[in-house]
Amino acid sequence: MPANRHLSALALSTVALLLACTTAFAQHPNVVIVMTDDQGYGDLSCHGNPILKTPQLDQLYAESVRLTDYHVAPTCSPTRAAFLTGHWTNRTGVWHTIMGRSMLRENEVTLGDVFTDAGYATGMFGKWHLGDNYPYRPEDRGFSEVMRHGGGGVGQTPDHWDNAYFDGAYWHNSKVTPVKGFCTDVFFDYAKNFIRNSVENQKPFLAYIATNAPHGPMHSPPKYSKPYEDQSKHLANFYGMIANIDENVGQLRRLLDELDISENTIFIYTTDNGTSSGEKVFNAGMRGKKGSQYDGGHRVPFFVRWPSAGLADGRDVDTITSYVDIVPTLISMCQIDSPSDVKFDGVDISPLIFDRATDWKDRYLITDSQRVKDPVKWKSSAVMSDRWRLCNGKELYDMNVDPGQKKDVAEANPEVVESMREFYEQWWAELEPSFSQSTAIGLGHPSDNPARLTSHDWITTRMTPWNQSQVRRALNGESNTGFWNVNVISDGRYRFRLRRWPDEVKGPISQPLPPGDPVPGDRAFRETPGKSVNAVKASLTIGEQTKSTSVAPDADEVIIEMDLKQQTTRMTAQFETADGEVFGSYFVYAEKL
Repeated sequence: MPANRHLSALALSTVALLLACTTAFAQHPNVVIVMTDDQGYGDLSCHGNPILKTPQLDQLYAESVRLTDYHVAPTCSPTRAAFLTGHWTNRTGVWHTIMGRSMLRENEVTLGDVFTDAGYATGMFGKWHLGDNYPYRPEDRGFSEVMRHGGGGVGQTPDHWDNAYFDGAYWHNSKVTPVKGFCTDVFFDYAKNFIRNSVENQKPFLAYIATNAPHGPMHSPPKYSKPYEDQSKHLANFYGMIANIDENVGQLRRLLDELDISENTIFIYTTDNGTSSGEKVFNAGMRGKKGSQYDGGHRVPFFVRWPSAGLADGRDVDTITSYVDIVPTLISMCQIDSPSDVKFDGVDISPLIFDRATDWKDRYLITDSQRVKDPVKWKSSAVMSDRWRLCNGKELYDMNVDPGQKKDVAEANPEVVESMREFYEQWWAELEPSFSQSTAIGLGHPSDNPARLTSHDWITTRMTPWNQSQVRRALNGESNTGFWNVNVISDGRYRFRLRRWPDEVKGPISQPLPPGDPVPGDRAFRETPGKSVNAVKASLTIGEQTKSTSVAPDADEVIIEMDLKQQTTRMTAQFETADGEVFGSYFVYAEKL
């Protein structure tokens, strides 16, 4: 009898849990995703960092299911592409952070698209870094509420001119909007307003908060960096930005409590790649940092909490998982429709998260760091399983006994190397045909007319001027030119304004800008003095058409008009001095008349 009573109680408990989960699913949980930039696995006190204090994230850690072997790309845009689509990043066209290789292909379906189709309010706040022009902006990719900076960080070339983490201006629903305060605070504040409005309108919501912090240059409000002033200024501000994020996460969680929605909100905290700056202090025993094929470049935190479905018990999941798993997993957890014509590269890992995986099979996953114009086979790559890491197709590490990846055991395990190499070869052969499908910036679309093109997206085999310091210095010669892929959406007459400086800057092309004001922390991009470019000639080439014109000494821009047919082609715009030096036009405004 006692045994039967025990079984009955157990059965009732199981039924109650299932009912609770079913109720939670039926109500469509809200989803909050916080993704930070360049914060590694070791940049948290709950992971053992001996200097940095993150009490709010430590509390979230204690109340979450933690994916302890979760992998992304070693750099930011590629991670975001895979995280938001469930596809290998190289499949999406995003394998770099600049040079036109950070724009998410138009045919990709994003998390924003999926949740919008399911009736959710969708918001994106902070760092997008998957394209600044139609059709690549977040507002083009399923997000109805957007507040973001330009490019890959505040102060990069596509960003509003002279932005430097404090005050400045960002794009709110496609419109440049002045703001007050530190960038991270601004993005969280806009996210909180979005959440309040969604609750008021009784709509489930997806809030994707992707901070540019703690990406360099390192700027932190002084009150957050002060506790770390015994470190270098660079590291003190890096840690200060994380401390500020920590506080914002705590405030956001308190808002969810006040709105009485935290129980049925899936709250995810993660980062986009390994640490950029904290590895010398603490790297959780890993080898490598941002950009590396070793675990320190791509194994990052992932916490998920959802109390009404039983995810609040502080439990680890040690099975290997990946950024391509997140979209199919959230579709499953939220019980919404999966896009019918999309086959994900990742899998639904909710059985692992809910501790219901009874026959989970080990699998191979791949990450790599390309950062080149066109992908290179085996470059900075890792083929991964629960136990093994094959790096660059040659080095093999047994993670069970060597988590620091110090001893190459390839020679002793040839069958493992062969198996992993074969998997990579098949993976590469499947993706390689797509590498030539370059993304193209739309010209003449009503939602982005005029389009604002910047040198951040020049396609070249050399470096592009991707931040405003480089634009101010006016790099010259071959390394300072490139082309854009453009899609002329419809026939018509187009006006192109070729500029040395963006529209925010008044005055002639030839003017040398004074340095901008400093901000706390590292040297800001805007502190670089602006170099004069004494252009005498400007030229524009689109497809087979080229037009050139002289440049007046006091001109602030050069206007060239062309009659264009619908086409996808290359566009080049440049200035030339009397001495024959060539400078790309860092900013071009293209308008269909």
